[in-house]
Order: sequence, then C-alpha cells, then structure tokens
Amino acid sequence: MDELEFRRRLLADPQDRDPALSAAKQESPANQKLAAELEQLDVMIDQALRVDVPEDLVDKVLFKQTSDVIRENRKPRFHLAIAASVAFVFGIMLGQFNWQTLPTAPTSPNLGQIALEHYYHEEGFTKDAFEGATLQQVNAKLLPLGKTFNGTLPGQVSYLNHCSFDDRHAVHMVLKADNGEDYTVFVVPQQSPAMEKYTDGNMEAVSMPANDSSVIVVGKEGSDIMPVLEELTKHLNQKA
Repeated sequence: MDELEFRRRLLADPQDRDPALSAAKQESPANQKLAAELEQLDVMIDQALRVDVPEDLVDKVLFKQTSDVIRENRKPRFHLAIAASVAFVFGIMLGQFNWQTLPTAPTSPNLGQIALEHYYHEEGFTKDAFEGATLQQVNAKLLPLGKTFNGTLPGQVSYLNHCSFDDRHAVHMVLKADNGEDYTVFVVPQQSPAMEKYTDGNMEAVSMPANDSSVIVVGKEGSDIMPVLEELTKHLNQKA
C-alpha cells in the first residue's frame, strides 16, 4: 500500500482494522505517529459528542410548543377584523340601497329590431317578387294566427308567406303602397305594450298592438309609414 492510499484510508476511518492498513502502520515511525494522532483525535470527537440529555427535556419542549400555540391564538387578527368590519358596513349599505332605481336591461330585442333583421335577411328574395296576392289569400295565411283583415289593404301585395319571427309563427308580406313606396309588413301573435319605433339610420320599423297581436311595418327612414300601419291595425280583427 503506498503512502497516499494509507493516508486516505486512515483519514476516512482511524479505527479501520483492515490487515493491509495495520501492516502499513508498522512500515515507518511516521505512519505510526499519524495513526496514533488520528485515533486520539477520533476519541476526543466522540467524547465531545457524548452530551447527557436532561431528563425533563421532552417535557420542556412540549411545554414550549403548547405555550407558543396559545400565544399565537391570542394574537389579534387585525386583517380579519378589518375584513369583517368592511363586510358589515357594506351589508348595511346594500340593505339601504334602493335596487328599484337601477335601470333594467331589456331581456330581448324589441319587435322593430327583430323586424329589421328579418327584412335584411329576406330583402334579396322579396324585392323582385310580385305575386299580386288577393285579400282572400292574405286571410288564408292569417288563418293559423286566428286573424283576418276585414277591409281593403293599403296597397298591392307583391309578396306573401309565413315566416318564423323570433321563433314565432308570423305572416310576412310586402305592400306596394299607393304613394309608390314599398313596405314590409309582419303580423305577429305577440302584442307589444304600445307603439314602438326602431331605426338603424337607413330603414325604420314601427310596431303597433292590434287585438292580442302586433303589426310591424318596415320602410325607409322618413317615409310615411303611419298611414299604412294605422290602416292595417284598424282592419285586423279576430277571426269570427
């Protein structure tokens, strides 16, 4: 065993009793001296680490942990107190607030808005149609709605059909009025609370209640819609 290996193994474990290591110790006085010094140092370290543990150490540790927990629980939780105070004040404010003063958003578009959407969707198909439908044919279309016109129509019917109006069965027709304007008309089995008007800056839709239904007339913005609408609602009645 060379000197480097001897020192490495002796430093790793001075108490190593391997025969090869013991033989190397006897090869020179220097090796014997190093071995003796390292064994003595190892004994001193072992003695220094042998500390007697007080018999009441466990009780002291447990007592300290319990005392720390009690002190922690007794500490005022300022952030929780502040949060509780804010919640209390906010609750009082909510209780005193008059929710009825808040504006409520409409749950659905008004009839005029739906009519304009329907008009633009069907315009490409209806603008060139001219069916020349009669009053009897119009009343046949109105039959599923339980309605009928009992007077003359304010213009010629160039288009007539059933349609789905906001998931409701309705009648859709286009009138060529005597004033030269084209008006799209919807008869819907839903009564609006009052006359309503909706415009997008180009086209205008006006709806009016009529015997548990509504008549909606769509025309160019600024056109004379009201005479047509009034004539239609005046003559729309429940079917006898």
